[in-house]
Amino acid sequence: MDLPYSPYDQYDDDDDNYENDYGYEINSMEGGLVGSVSEGPVNMMIEEMNPQNSFSGQSGSLSKDKSPNGHDMVTEKILLMGLRKSGKSSIQKVVFQKTSPQQTLFLESTNKIEKQTISNNSFVQFQIWDFPGQINFLETNFDSDLFFDGCGALVFVIDAQDDYRDAIDKLFQTVSKAYEANKNIRFEVFIHKVDGLSEDHRMEIRNEIQSSLSDELQYHDLYDKITLRYHLTSIYNHTIFDAFSRVIQKLVKQLPNLQSLLTTLSTACSLEKTFLFDVVSKIYIATDKEDDASNSHYEQCADMIDVVLDISSIYGSNLSDDDSSPSSSLAYDEETSATIHLSNNTILYLREVNKYLALVCIIRQNIYSKIGLINYNLQMFRKGLQQLFEAEQREKSLAFQRSHPDLQVTSPSSTSSP
Repeated sequence: MDLPYSPYDQYDDDDDNYENDYGYEINSMEGGLVGSVSEGPVNMMIEEMNPQNSFSGQSGSLSKDKSPNGHDMVTEKILLMGLRKSGKSSIQKVVFQKTSPQQTLFLESTNKIEKQTISNNSFVQFQIWDFPGQINFLETNFDSDLFFDGCGALVFVIDAQDDYRDAIDKLFQTVSKAYEANKNIRFEVFIHKVDGLSEDHRMEIRNEIQSSLSDELQYHDLYDKITLRYHLTSIYNHTIFDAFSRVIQKLVKQLPNLQSLLTTLSTACSLEKTFLFDVVSKIYIATDKEDDASNSHYEQCADMIDVVLDISSIYGSNLSDDDSSPSSSLAYDEETSATIHLSNNTILYLREVNKYLALVCIIRQNIYSKIGLINYNLQMFRKGLQQLFEAEQREKSLAFQRSHPDLQVTSPSSTSSP
């Protein structure tokens, strides 16, 4: 396969070449696989991975937002539920409003439904509804369809340091009511405030909650119908960001394509681990080899984003005063990149993808010597990501047009970025 000219062609001399299924030409080199990519095969790969119906407009997974013309468009909705004082509002403020965990000690209890729209980039667009803990789903005047219809995920928060028997009962009432109203909801359980507990105690609590709820579901013949995922979380470490990342990933329609792009990049460049981060919230949208994602890898990469933003805010800020975008407070632009050398012969490498997204990689020391070729492949990754974004925007516009045939929607500009 002929490659376009690249300033890094010097690495291709006298190497045994072969092609993988994604159109990358891999060069077998000492220390691992390092490859270069041609633009044509990448374009073909994106087209094949994005059938016209890649956007799922299922009833029960969408709520409303604004289109470019000012009309309502579809977006995901996440419900945040649990008993009073379980930590729901603290989670929302720490993850999405950059509130320090210490400041959440002074938050008042939520007494009404609070909504927040998150729209940092094309792949992270949803609404969070924070519910007060005193809502009773058994009341006759409670309209389940009003809340659960149009919900993509329901996150139920349980305080692990409190008596959680009442929380288990409330959790069962919630998931059974929600499933009755909308069978497409994904259920997530955050076993929260585990930072002060030993590892054995955490697992004991998790097993007890999971066993009790499984018994309830089995008794009511719902065990094979309702699936719950359990997460041990705390706002005082990275576990809450990791858990919310996994929740949001399930709502990203292009997740399989993003994972394929990242896995292809990692394979071609012999990267140890690769994450695509939303810079504003530190949520990772996708990673290569999802089953291999470890908390330690995520913590290292998330810490690197904090370091880069903190240093850039002091030495690299070039922000205009009239910038009101979600990232206007971030000293982060197309020139942003960073390298951190670790003591275990690995390197953390961050590159800006666009205004809101960053690619963070873990690279072995010997592979880092081919950084020029890695950067070239990253440029190809950017182009592939742009194609995914444009496909996502087209499908959203088509879905909106199908639900509003009397309205005209302007097609997204090809110059838009994720």
